[in-house]
Amino acid sequence: MQGLGPGVTARRLLPLRFPRRPPGPRLASGQATGALERAMDELLRRAVPPTPAYELREKTPAPAEGQCADFVSFYGGLAETAERAELLGRLARGFGVDHGQVAEQSAGVLQLRQQQREAAVLLQAEDRLRYALVPRYRGLFHHISKLDGGVRFLVRLRADLLEAQALKLVEGPDVREMNGVLKGMLSEWFSSGFLNLERVTWHSPCEVLQKISEAEAVHPVKNWMDMKRRVGPYRRCYFFSHCSTPGEPLVVLHVALTGDISSNIQAIVKESPPSETEEKNRIAAAIFYSISLTQQGLQGVELGTFLIKRVVKELQREFPHLGVFSSLSPIPGFTKWLLGLLNSQVKDHGRNELFTDSECKEISEITGGPTNETLKLLLSSSEWVHSETLVRALQTPLMRLCAWYLYGEKHRGYALNPVANFHLQNGAVLWRINWMADVSLKGITSSCGLMANYRYFLEETGPNSTSYLGSKNIKASEQVLSLVAQFQKNSKL
Repeated sequence: MQGLGPGVTARRLLPLRFPRRPPGPRLASGQATGALERAMDELLRRAVPPTPAYELREKTPAPAEGQCADFVSFYGGLAETAERAELLGRLARGFGVDHGQVAEQSAGVLQLRQQQREAAVLLQAEDRLRYALVPRYRGLFHHISKLDGGVRFLVRLRADLLEAQALKLVEGPDVREMNGVLKGMLSEWFSSGFLNLERVTWHSPCEVLQKISEAEAVHPVKNWMDMKRRVGPYRRCYFFSHCSTPGEPLVVLHVALTGDISSNIQAIVKESPPSETEEKNRIAAAIFYSISLTQQGLQGVELGTFLIKRVVKELQREFPHLGVFSSLSPIPGFTKWLLGLLNSQVKDHGRNELFTDSECKEISEITGGPTNETLKLLLSSSEWVHSETLVRALQTPLMRLCAWYLYGEKHRGYALNPVANFHLQNGAVLWRINWMADVSLKGITSSCGLMANYRYFLEETGPNSTSYLGSKNIKASEQVLSLVAQFQKNSKL
């Protein structure tokens, strides 16, 4: 079998066995706390290999396998989220880069540049600087990756690290740096050349179908009949597995083969296909309606982007005439964003900058109360969708507000919405916003029932991606730009 990158072989992704650990961010108290912290410090001193001198970097023997195994065993025995966070924080803060060495090597490089020494001397000095910039814990991660199941352990460790950061159990630049180092290592081990594309059908092993069902995070699978529909006629389901562990899903993509670009999810996940036998002349579009990562420790590793590209090629081989590719995507966070705006305007003495006067009048007549205060209560639940008159009254204002949320609300210059940011990075076009496209409880409460199509014009994805990543320009359709213009005319933020 081909090599899987530095320090990785086929067996190293096999499962490691850990003690079962109940969740809960709790750290032991009193004397037990001190004993645990001392045990952590002793473990790290023993398990984290010292950085050899530059001259001995290729001659120093690797640490005993037992030292890394001790770390894995100790970590696996920590039952509480806070305990694992404490160990990871100590690893990040105490075993990173030697800043004194970095300063010394940097000064050496600058001095040689000023002296205009020959290229070979300068290159060696720069190599010394690069060596000094490698944190000590990277050596630990590298040697753990050589253990049976070591890479899988590191994926799980990063998932724990991300959870601890989200809970603010561990913070700071050292922790963020360690997360970045581990993400970079995982990106190498899970690069596209090591990933296998596998299709799921109703005849796939039960274990695979079960994992696909459990992994579905966007539109939950209700039962086995629902699962059968999603892998049956006019549907495709693909996943990436690592070449060392075929059949183990890492990221899953569901596709609907339709006559045109779907505008609501009910038609895909609830309605039966037109027939049990596919008729190719009825297939004109491929709709990516769900993509789910099964391993949270692989967040930020470009699995989803690679998966879409590979699936497009696979579908083109199966259906040479197929030319329309689009997503039907949720808009998580839209309701929360809108409620935040309503709340701020309620506090500001009933100020209204979201709706026109005629919209306010119509909404107030239907609800019997002040627009902002009433909508704040109604949109916090899903009950409002049962009023047809209110649904009609809210369509125009919520469509333009959603257009602005996707197109105009930014984080560091890029789309604030994570789903929009993902597809725009891939070079897709923000093509259409759909009203009442997801009437499930989750769809109503998270995005007021709205969904978006991000269309992939294959010949334009490269330039679009470059423009978005480089210049932060969002490519959008006339429908979306028209809604944005309506927002700029009728709403003020």
